[in-house]
Amino acid sequence: MKKILVPFVFLLLLVVSAACSNNNNNNAASEDTNKKGSSETITYESENGPVEVPANPERVIVLSSFAGNVMALDVDLVGVDSWSAMNPRYAEYLEGVEQVTDEDLEKIIELNPDLIIGLSTIKNVEKLNDIAPTVTFTYGKLDYLTQHLEIGKLLNKEKEAQDWIDDFKQRAAAAGEEIKSKIGEDATVSVIENFDKELYVFGDNWARGTEILYQEMKLNMPEKVKQTALKDGYYTLSFEVLPEFAGDYMIFSKNSDGDTSFQETETYKNIPAVKNGQVFEVNAKEFYFNDPISLEFQLEFFQNKFLGR
Repeated sequence: MKKILVPFVFLLLLVVSAACSNNNNNNAASEDTNKKGSSETITYESENGPVEVPANPERVIVLSSFAGNVMALDVDLVGVDSWSAMNPRYAEYLEGVEQVTDEDLEKIIELNPDLIIGLSTIKNVEKLNDIAPTVTFTYGKLDYLTQHLEIGKLLNKEKEAQDWIDDFKQRAAAAGEEIKSKIGEDATVSVIENFDKELYVFGDNWARGTEILYQEMKLNMPEKVKQTALKDGYYTLSFEVLPEFAGDYMIFSKNSDGDTSFQETETYKNIPAVKNGQVFEVNAKEFYFNDPISLEFQLEFFQNKFLGR
């Protein structure tokens, strides 16, 4: 009996040893695959030419404007600009994310990014390229939805970006039809913002909800706004002439730390939109951008204010 048992045990040990060896080989192969996956690249056709970027970036720094686009595509950030950092809409996404500028080269090196994104106006592009692939965009060169699609291409998430765009356009257009049905086809809407001691009115492509109101919902812009703000995107005006630019409804992107004294003047109080309770105020810091996170908030805001939802 013992003579039979010994060879059997020996054979069993050989089988277990082989299985363990295969397991170790599979684990090693899996680790190699993971390492290979993390180091894979794609070529993104930027406005300045082809750039080799990570296929699955995991440590992105945004130096201007596009943090919301990156976050909406579920890609991790390690650094953002000050404007993004102060946006209450972004707070839940930016826990532990550092605030940086295009001049914080040492800090950027420490953050070890695998991709850097910014506007074409940022400084030190060549030095930043030495740290990580750096891609810049000219603000306004692309419309706001095409811009998001380009960010999707850059992050290797074009399908996710396009799916969101298609869905958003449909929802915004439907909301616009509801709003026009309630306020009237001819009603006008203007978007204003105070910053420091200045007052601005906006065209149809300068964030603050303008893309939704005018491009997607097809709401009407006051004639005076068309004449002055449509071409450049915004127009600076004095408080005294605000009534000339006020629509039947006004969206006031309000900086509480700026000059809001004009709201106490008789000139302001006598604007029909003010007298009729048709001025909708929102925190300007939540309205600065036109990325999916901001746009979803803006769409909900307009539905709530215009439709009473």
